[in-house]
Amino acid sequence: MQIDRIDIWQIARPLRYPWRTAYGEDAAIEGVIVRISAGAHTGWGEAAPLRAPTYSPETAATCFHIIRDFLAPALLRQEIGNPQDVASHFEVFRGNPFAKSAIESACWSLIANRDDRPLYGLIGGSNMSVSAGADFGVQDSIDMLLEKVGKAVEAGFPRIKLKIRHGWDIEVVRAVRSTFPKMTFHVDCNGGYGPGDMDLMHALDAENLAMIEQPFGTRDFTDHAKLQAAIDTPVCLDESITCVHDFEQALLLKSCRMLNIKIGRTGGIATAIRLHDMARDAGLPCWVGSMLESGVGMSALIALATLPNFTYAGDLFPTQEHCDRDITPDLAFDGTCTFRPAEANALPEPYLDRLTACTTARAALLREDFK
Repeated sequence: MQIDRIDIWQIARPLRYPWRTAYGEDAAIEGVIVRISAGAHTGWGEAAPLRAPTYSPETAATCFHIIRDFLAPALLRQEIGNPQDVASHFEVFRGNPFAKSAIESACWSLIANRDDRPLYGLIGGSNMSVSAGADFGVQDSIDMLLEKVGKAVEAGFPRIKLKIRHGWDIEVVRAVRSTFPKMTFHVDCNGGYGPGDMDLMHALDAENLAMIEQPFGTRDFTDHAKLQAAIDTPVCLDESITCVHDFEQALLLKSCRMLNIKIGRTGGIATAIRLHDMARDAGLPCWVGSMLESGVGMSALIALATLPNFTYAGDLFPTQEHCDRDITPDLAFDGTCTFRPAEANALPEPYLDRLTACTTARAALLREDFK
């Protein structure tokens, strides 16, 4: 299949409440939307690495640049067949997994559209409902957090994630745990701690948590291994795993006992599937993480979550959970905190007026310009 055109939008979607973590605060979710056109078929993709290089070295602006100037021209010169092979066209370009994931996901959506298959079927999943968890960033106060957690418990969420950072950690966890002693909680450190914080890690270990997510820096495989050997609570890696090689190192060193898989962070759907399979084969449970994507990216995450080793409720959100209005038709729960993957054969198409309203940069590339 020959691609005729690739459109790229750099966007910023304002949040209803700031998203605060160990790496800072975001007032909007910034990323890129990609549309790939081939004849009568189209496919959409998204990546949301945020405005600043805090969660990862990438930003919305660098993704826009890398896709426009390198990835899209490379793809426009190729024949597209098996979606598993799309990433091979980008191997010459180092890093930039978020940028690669946006255009790679759009190719999966395009091929699902062409073949008239739902995305979950194309990736090897099923039409089963998948569970969503509730996530809370750093709040204005512990009382505010307890109120929000209480509403999540009443709503029936199976688990709750608490973002922590220096000054907002063990006291917060103890307050939440004592108020909701039977609820499943885990904490996400976003790499904000290090080996010098072992007293805190041992204190968290005593709080009956489902996991401690990304406690140390992104390249600290050895320090994570030492931590995992010293505590009973599973260590979960997130930011550390950007490719298959990263996870091979983590498995070799026994750096974790759980894995968060994000399509954006790992370079696309094909790598996310492979990481899922590696975790399954190693006996490690995994779960789907997100970057608060719009309905485009969230629909891909829901489809991914139908693979069988995603056994822990994912970071999957209704599209109006964090923003007043999404760029796509609303995604809503099909039951109590569960989503059913779309039967449609492509990721949802944004409303162009809403997409335009939050666009900060735009580009369009045509195949005829790259012959």
